[in-house]
Amino acid sequence: MPGDPPEHRVVYQLNHAEADHIEHILNSIGALIGRYEDNVAVAVVAFGPGIHLLARQPRRPVPETLRERARSQARNYGVRYIACGNTMKTLGWTAADMADFVKVEEVGAAVLMELQEQGWAYIAW
Repeated sequence: MPGDPPEHRVVYQLNHAEADHIEHILNSIGALIGRYEDNVAVAVVAFGPGIHLLARQPRRPVPETLRERARSQARNYGVRYIACGNTMKTLGWTAADMADFVKVEEVGAAVLMELQEQGWAYIAW
């Protein structure tokens, strides 16, 4: 029913910066949204090299088209993009270095664990 929480919840692990890897995840998210529409909640936890997708100025080559797709998924479909604070510390980054749609959490792996404990399905490539 409209206004009810989604029946389906999935969290993706994003820990690679290669364009093919990121594209597979974004395509999968798009397919889930296409199938379940408003009946799926999606989160993406980025750490290690995967965090560059979410940076305002990535230090690894991430195509702008992929960065824009992530931004669009967040804004138009409520996909939660979460950056790992530990990875950010390693890179010398703060929340100001992340795109405006990104939430920063202290430990990305902890978020993955906690969402799974709450019944979220976990997907990793």
